[in-house]
Amino acid sequence: MSLNPIERAQGLRIRSQQDMAAGLFMVALGVFAFLLSGDLPLGSLRQIGPGMLPKSFAVICAVLGLMLSLASLRFNGEKLTGWAWRGVFLVLGGACLFGLAIRGFDIGPIHVPQLGLLVAGPLVILVSGLAADDMKWKELIIFAIAMTTACALLFKYALSLPIPLAPWLLGI
Repeated sequence: MSLNPIERAQGLRIRSQQDMAAGLFMVALGVFAFLLSGDLPLGSLRQIGPGMLPKSFAVICAVLGLMLSLASLRFNGEKLTGWAWRGVFLVLGGACLFGLAIRGFDIGPIHVPQLGLLVAGPLVILVSGLAADDMKWKELIIFAIAMTTACALLFKYALSLPIPLAPWLLGI
């Protein structure tokens, strides 16, 4: 919603706290990603280097975050409310669990062998699915099986990436 004459006369102030916080987060994320990809060469448009995609996405993210932050000064919006920490921890935890389970890991005396995509795929979906309030187990299990099958077909066979499927069972 645009500003009326009274709001316009009040000057520069934050009218949407959620948009301002999200925009600043996006700018910080873009700057962080750009710094992390700093040692990757850009290449040229004829021969794209490994740094072209991450640096481009970082700049796009930061610019969109800046636009969102500026829009929060012009348009009224919602106040900043609390976060649903359960979702944050379960989704990020699921992603970390996927990375550890697909290739295996050693932490001191703890050794977890490679579980492969056939275990790590459904595991990440089931753990991340717990973040939803309206989660239904039957739908989540069907989705986990379908996505794992699609990922195995795409990454292992169509793209020929060296992702282990089930080294503990099939040896592949």
